[in-house]
Amino acid sequence: MVVEATGATPVLRTVDATTSPRLVASALATDGRVTDAAAFARWLDRCREQAPWSARPIPFAALRSWHFEAGTGNLVHDSGRFFTVEGLRVSSEAGPVREWSQPIFNQPEIGVLGFLVKEFHGVLHCLVQAKVEPGNCNGVQLSPTVQATRSNYTQVHGGRSVPYLEYFRDPGARHVIADVLQSEQGSWFYRKRNRNVVVEVGPDEDVEVREGFCWLTVGQLHRLLAEEDLVNMDARTVLSCLPFAGTGLTGLFPAAADGFTASVARSMSEDEGGLHTTTELLSWITDARSADRVRTTPIPLRRVRGWRVTADAITHDDGIFFDVVAVEARIGNREVATWTQPLIRPCGLGVVAFLVKRVAGVLHVLVAARVEPGYLDEVELAPTVQCTPENYARLPPSARPPFLDDVLDAPPERIRFDTVLSEEGGRFFHARNRYLVVELPAAARLDAPAGFRWMTLHQLVGLIRHSYYVNVQARTLTACLHGLAASGPGA
Repeated sequence: MVVEATGATPVLRTVDATTSPRLVASALATDGRVTDAAAFARWLDRCREQAPWSARPIPFAALRSWHFEAGTGNLVHDSGRFFTVEGLRVSSEAGPVREWSQPIFNQPEIGVLGFLVKEFHGVLHCLVQAKVEPGNCNGVQLSPTVQATRSNYTQVHGGRSVPYLEYFRDPGARHVIADVLQSEQGSWFYRKRNRNVVVEVGPDEDVEVREGFCWLTVGQLHRLLAEEDLVNMDARTVLSCLPFAGTGLTGLFPAAADGFTASVARSMSEDEGGLHTTTELLSWITDARSADRVRTTPIPLRRVRGWRVTADAITHDDGIFFDVVAVEARIGNREVATWTQPLIRPCGLGVVAFLVKRVAGVLHVLVAARVEPGYLDEVELAPTVQCTPENYARLPPSARPPFLDDVLDAPPERIRFDTVLSEEGGRFFHARNRYLVVELPAAARLDAPAGFRWMTLHQLVGLIRHSYYVNVQARTLTACLHGLAASGPGA
């Protein structure tokens, strides 16, 4: 219970129990009350036509407002804001490589990723933005209502203000559905965090729909997750923070009694148990974080070993992992129409997958306690598989990630979700991962090796509502699984 003081008489408020059922109703509304499928297709085509863009790699010497520092070799913005490209030294007590150094992006400021939601005809809708980022492989992608770094929304770049920001910086008496700090890629960012926020305005509050924005239901967004490179990473992470967990949720889904879809719905309901209690899972995570297996030390970029700086890239000596490149972007509808900046360009298509299994009719996902050098708390829960297979070509077979072959060799009838999705285009250039959900057969063993545990979706959602427990790749797959509860295969 929460005690809220109003004048001299305190008002006791119970926890809101209506939000999750309203979200389920929106998830089941796969054709919007405001923007139906045909209208959405026309809107998206119009946004693509009205957002001319280009992004091309350039030599570092052509960067404007960026420079390599004389002493450290770090790549920094002239304002001292935005982010820096510096070095990180890492030592680890586990894994095939125990010591290394690497370039890493350091962006200490906290940005805002936020969806504005509103009821239309009794159904919650999200205000979606058609946004172009310089690293996008295809121009326009769907983003949250607001997607902005602090440097952006304080207008360090000297450009236009960020639309709708006021709803998230000062929500006032509006209903805050989710508000949590979340990490991003710990292999590429050093302790980066963004505020993931969902704010509901009242049904009678007028919200101007600006050019490039439209209202979609949660169900429409869930369906669009199956479209290649359409729903961007920032929209996916905010969607995952929606509280799709609670009691009595199973009966809200019109699913067959014994299908895969029904098992997903049961997994979202707190009426159902799991193989492990939440207390046991928290103890396991805390134990992993207490092991102190990784030590990280920021170092000057000049002192990074095994990497070299060329005229147009910071690249690994073996041509693996990723490059740091410079890009010139021209985007007609952004706060600033043209600029240059560094971006990370991965080497290869990543594979990100959950293995899942029905246990007594309740879907469980196999999560990994993953260590990445840029995490604030060293360990976060990750998908069963998260890797770029090409990075292991020079390592012994024993170094190959567990379960990778189970995912790559899965028969089509066991693949419940399979889509290539882009990562954050504001910092990464053409970074794409193949996201999969692969169901194990009923006869598969439930033994989980060290570093892995089975969890229900409601347990995963419960952890996502707190900071730094579930990584950004697992949050994407959680959002995808929520979509399967309403429209997934029922076999």
